[in-house]
Amino acid sequence: MRAADERGSAVAEFAMVAGLLVALVLSVIQLSLGLHVRATLADAAAEGARHASLVGADAAAGIARTRELITASIGPAYAQGVSATTATVAGLETIEIRVAAPLPLLGLLGPVALEVTGHAPLESLG
Repeated sequence: MRAADERGSAVAEFAMVAGLLVALVLSVIQLSLGLHVRATLADAAAEGARHASLVGADAAAGIARTRELITASIGPAYAQGVSATTATVAGLETIEIRVAAPLPLLGLLGPVALEVTGHAPLESLG
C-alpha cells in the first residue's frame, strides 16, 4: 500500500515524461523537415542545371525551371535566391545553379543559411 505522501505522484511523473516525449518527437519531426527541404532544394538545383545545359537553353531557363520546381514543392519563399554561373569541373564546361534558402528551424521559418548547388555539363552541337 502506498504512503499518503505519494498520492498523485504518478500523474506528476506522467506529465514530466510526456513533456520530454513530446519535445523529442517534435525535434525529430523538425529535423526531418529540414532534411526534406535540403534534399528538395538540391534536387531542384540539379534539375535546373540539367535543363540549362541542354542545347538551345541558357542560364535563365535553368533558373526559371529551378524556381518552378521549388515553388511547386515547398513554396515561393524558398525560390528567391536562385542564381546561375558557369564553371569548369574536371576539364568540362558546366552550368552551376546555386540556391540560397532559409534553413527551417521552427516550422518552415528560419534564417537564410542553407545553400545548395547543382551542376551539369554543357551540351554542344559538335
